[in-house]
Amino acid sequence: MNRFSFNQITAKHWALTDLVKGCVEAEVDKVALWREPVAEYGLERSAALVRDAGLSVTTLCRSGFFQAPDWFDDNRRAIDEAAALGTGVLVLVSGGLPEGSKDIAGARAHVADAIAQLVPHAAAAGVTLAIEPLHPMYAADRCVISTWDQAMAIAEQHPVGQVGVTVDTYHLWWDDTVLPKIEQAGPRIAIYQLADWITPLPAGVLTGRGLPGDGCVDMRAFHDAVAKAGYTGPIEVEVMNEELWQRPGPEILAATIAGYRSI
Repeated sequence: MNRFSFNQITAKHWALTDLVKGCVEAEVDKVALWREPVAEYGLERSAALVRDAGLSVTTLCRSGFFQAPDWFDDNRRAIDEAAALGTGVLVLVSGGLPEGSKDIAGARAHVADAIAQLVPHAAAAGVTLAIEPLHPMYAADRCVISTWDQAMAIAEQHPVGQVGVTVDTYHLWWDDTVLPKIEQAGPRIAIYQLADWITPLPAGVLTGRGLPGDGCVDMRAFHDAVAKAGYTGPIEVEVMNEELWQRPGPEILAATIAGYRSI
């Protein structure tokens, strides 16, 4: 449990103040925060809240979406927000195709260029940009970076510590080549996230994640791979599930901890 981090989206409707209180009561000392609820509560207030409770912020989720017209300014703000919250990792979801475009190769090239433009600001703020490859079903509208290789190809253009890759079991479990590549990734692993794959997928597919142990992902194989890579950092549980979200926050946290311990 000393590595467990509770990702805020797992209890989407739990107010930040209650989430922090619940984590303290459950002796959870790490959280991953999301930009929207942080902005709603206030950046400075959020930073003070978690700091005064003795919690550390493992990541800020999420930035990227480089197909948006304002991507540069928004991502710079996200970097500053991560630094203000005391986390050294900003998770990047790269965004889908621009409206009306079918040029996925061009979109991926733009992601690489955009990250290169952001690196100096992130490095100055002490924030690692953690590229998250998403399952290919999200390529059109959410993330054109679909594989470990695509994410690593961008990350390796920059120094270790400035750009890394997110290991998310939900998005990578299907790839029969990924585990040995993770083992060789070393310090390029910026954060490790758990969520299970359950079927049938819901409409829209975004909220089809399950708690660890509820689906078909071999979590132990991923644990072994990141361990062989030398990763010893936080392990976040990040689950988006409508049924789970309907439960009270303390119940969600308890179920998340149970799923994490079951692996």
